[in-house]
Amino acid sequence: MPVKILVVEDHADSLEVLTFQLRLMGYEVIEAISGEEGIEKARKHLPEIVIMDIGLPGINGVEATQKLKQNPQTAHIPVIAHTAWKEEDYKREGEKAGILEFLTKPTPPSRFQAAIEKCLKLRMN
Repeated sequence: MPVKILVVEDHADSLEVLTFQLRLMGYEVIEAISGEEGIEKARKHLPEIVIMDIGLPGINGVEATQKLKQNPQTAHIPVIAHTAWKEEDYKREGEKAGILEFLTKPTPPSRFQAAIEKCLKLRMN
C-alpha cells in the first residue's frame, strides 16, 4: 500500500505540479486548497505526511499545523512546510507549531524525496 501524503496548497498550478511529482514517486496524494480543508482531510484520511503551504487563505499553514498537533488523532503526522516565503519569516513559529522540515519553492523532486524519507523514518521511531 503506497504512503499517503496530504498536500495543502492554494495555488492550482503548484498543487498540480506537486501532486504529479509525488504520484510519479509512487505516493498516494490527497489534495486540499485551504488550511481548514487540510485539517478536515487529515482527520478523515490520516495521511502518513502532510505537505503544507504557509500562505493559505483563511488560517495559514502554521496555524493549521498547530491545530493538527493539538488533535490527538492527527498529532503524530509529520508536517513539511512548502512555501515561497523566506524561511526566516516563519521558521521559528513553524518549529513551535510542529513543522519538521522547511522547503522553499521551487523544490526539486530529489529534495522532496529526502524530506519525505526523513519524516517517515522519524515517524517509525
